[in-house]
Amino acid sequence: MDDVLIECSPGISGDMLLGAFYDLGVPKKVIEQPLIDLGLKNLYQLNFKESKSCSIRGIKAEVENIDCSPIKRTWKSIKELILNGYLEDKLKKLIYEVFESLAIAEGKVHGIESDDVHFHEIGAVDSLVDIIGVCAALNYLNPKRVYCNEPMLGKGFVQTEHGKLSVPPPAVIELLRQKNIKVLSSRDLIEGELSTPTGVSLLANLVDYQKTPSKYSINSYGVGIGNLKFPFPNLVRVYKITSFEDNSIDHNAQISPKCEEISIQEAWIDDQTPEDISNFAEKLRIEGAYDVSYQAINMKKNRIGFSIQAILPIEKKEYFRRLWFDYSNTIGVRERTQSRWILLRRRGECSTTFGKIKVKQTLKPDGSINMKPENDEVLRLKLRHKISTYEIRKIIRESSKKFKAFENWK
Repeated sequence: MDDVLIECSPGISGDMLLGAFYDLGVPKKVIEQPLIDLGLKNLYQLNFKESKSCSIRGIKAEVENIDCSPIKRTWKSIKELILNGYLEDKLKKLIYEVFESLAIAEGKVHGIESDDVHFHEIGAVDSLVDIIGVCAALNYLNPKRVYCNEPMLGKGFVQTEHGKLSVPPPAVIELLRQKNIKVLSSRDLIEGELSTPTGVSLLANLVDYQKTPSKYSINSYGVGIGNLKFPFPNLVRVYKITSFEDNSIDHNAQISPKCEEISIQEAWIDDQTPEDISNFAEKLRIEGAYDVSYQAINMKKNRIGFSIQAILPIEKKEYFRRLWFDYSNTIGVRERTQSRWILLRRRGECSTTFGKIKVKQTLKPDGSINMKPENDEVLRLKLRHKISTYEIRKIIRESSKKFKAFENWK
């Protein structure tokens, strides 16, 4: 399986990235199919044209807006379109996360709820095509890992629906802050907008490693050409590569626990059955909650109710907020943002006396690795071999051999 390397040369935008993926060999049908599935086909005309920037050839992606509707799309309406669309789950998740990051950033800088962020921020037809098309292209390539170098931002001013804004635009700054993205600075900053909010949001959500592998071979590549004219080539390259880097540990990552923001949502409910509460908790887990707990409590009028608490990804708090009202009887939800410190971890499988079993590894601050079998595997082996949980864990610990990772440290 190939890896993908995105080279920001010097910056990044959605249309340049889309052109590069097409030049790499992603079929136009693949790029457009999710747009068709979401009912957007009649809103745009997408063309890929051979172009040059400072004599370097590539592909320019051109999106013509043929939408005659006066409707201004908000993040709320786009969110409903994505969540209700008939897309495969992995692709839907990619698209959702890119748009949500952009909506949260735009809402923050304009001082409004992200649901109310509207047309010219994230709902413009070209943004819809760029984001959905790039996500579809990456999903089609299905790389093992995605790398990128640090983009440059530029300087000066850019004309927007809000008037003239300084470069980098406020939404780009907020995205860089939220996602802790490194950028490349220069003493002689380049005049012009080198990295757009759409481009930065795509990088923030699609890239696994913000670095170039120390050792790799190039299998193929594509070049996307931008619209702005500079005294140097304005392009983005996307490479299919084979990386020879040892990714057993991400050497750019801190081995010490990392700090991240999470959302805590909770409610007390006294008018649903234990079965209903159990089903709702499982719904929250399926939708991506980090953890869910609930317990019986005494409520008003001496009724027995349930206290339910969910620990959630901060970027999905608005989506989960809606789940409470759609799938439970609560009429209010308490919400707060907290920080948590977590060890780097990854899932995989290990060869043992019992054969290959699924395990989880955690990376300690001293660099040592702790490995623990998944509980479902322990229960499965206990039922099959009719021995105690203690014995199962002891045999696994003593007979564990080669570990194969299913994912990178995160």
